[in-house]
Amino acid sequence: MNRRLALLVLPLLLAVAGCTSGTADDPAPRPAAAERPSPFRDCTGLSTAPTAASPGVGTAASPGSSTATPKAGGQELPELSLACFTGGSPISLRDVAGPAVINVWASWCPPCRKELPAFQRLSERTAGQLQVLGVNSRDSRGGAQSIGEDFGVRFPILVDQGEALQRELKRNAIPLTLFVDADGRIRHIDASGALDDAQLAKLVRQHLGLAVPA
Repeated sequence: MNRRLALLVLPLLLAVAGCTSGTADDPAPRPAAAERPSPFRDCTGLSTAPTAASPGVGTAASPGSSTATPKAGGQELPELSLACFTGGSPISLRDVAGPAVINVWASWCPPCRKELPAFQRLSERTAGQLQVLGVNSRDSRGGAQSIGEDFGVRFPILVDQGEALQRELKRNAIPLTLFVDADGRIRHIDASGALDDAQLAKLVRQHLGLAVPA
């Protein structure tokens, strides 16, 4: 009787021993990889109007030129809030203090990649006089991050995965660039393709009345 009982209990003991020994040898779970720091600036300063004039940057004043002063009118920025790439509270587009240039882009868009360095240079040349920011549209975070790192893009980036801004503007294609005056009104929307330094300077002068140094 005792022998039969032992034969019945022994497999159970071996099964329990196998489970515990197996778990004891399991490797410890690896910690999650640290998220790379964002290459872009945060969005905290977007609601503060640029007021500190930089050398060589100012109001365009060409006597007899119809492009020296921006025309009146223009539509308001859409009543839309977007997340900042670096986190924090969503940013209302209508809280962005102009004058501003807003570039809508994505890492999978070749003309967008081509023109982004020119927008970075515009941001540097007009620091204190003009806000330059991006709206990353229908893109992956990793793709946008890599472009920022590879192309040296540092200005603030908002995230619009659902293309809400494009829908509000009734525009489909990107890149798309908005020229916004100090009153928050859109003076011009450019959808002509990749812009270079000279074209950006011309458009800023024509629609915002600001001279951009070479």
